Amino acid sequence: MSQVPVATKEQWLRARKELYQHEGELIKTRDAIAEQRRALPRFLVDREYTFDTPDGPKALIELFDRRQQLIVYHFMVPPETGEFCRSCSFWIDNVGHLAHFWARDTTFVVDCPVPLGRFVEFRDRMGWDVPVVSSHGTSFYDDFFVTLDDGVHIQPGVSVFIREGDDVFHTYSTLVTGSELLNSTYNYLDLTPLGRQEDGLSFKHEWVRYHDQYES
Repeated sequence: MSQVPVATKEQWLRARKELYQHEGELIKTRDAIAEQRRALPRFLVDREYTFDTPDGPKALIELFDRRQQLIVYHFMVPPETGEFCRSCSFWIDNVGHLAHFWARDTTFVVDCPVPLGRFVEFRDRMGWDVPVVSSHGTSFYDDFFVTLDDGVHIQPGVSVFIREGDDVFHTYSTLVTGSELLNSTYNYLDLTPLGRQEDGLSFKHEWVRYHDQYES
């Protein structure tokens, strides 16, 4: 912070307008990438999966809840710890009101490959109202949580599906940094002078805790 110059309001305004031009370029690039993302090929999901839900067993197509699109968040439980992923919790804390998804014919659910009761208990502790399901006992998590070639899971993952009649197609999955844009806390912190206050690779999220474990 000591290296940042102090300026007059007029000098600040000139600098801010210059940055605005770069922000506009970034938005154009973002929109172009989003268009490329929508144009990705899709493939038919021809394997049947049964999810445990608070309303009983459901097939993948039933998770759409009669809407056309489905976003699935893959909630991690790293085998080395057996604990619910802190970064995933951070991401779910940042999910907006679900009515906005529904207004665009899209359903959002969170899947975790552990027994449903354990995940529901954790959801209740966190105070989330997002729909949760369990793919425990199926290969869904491994089939759709895309990893890098080394097989390491180092970033919260999201997969997207679209329904056409009785057919379900997979259209997109995030990779290492694909879900960065989904975290509104990061986007807000990026506006501040101190930023994210992270050292090294941002996807490590070493500072993140469950939201009920921060010291006030």
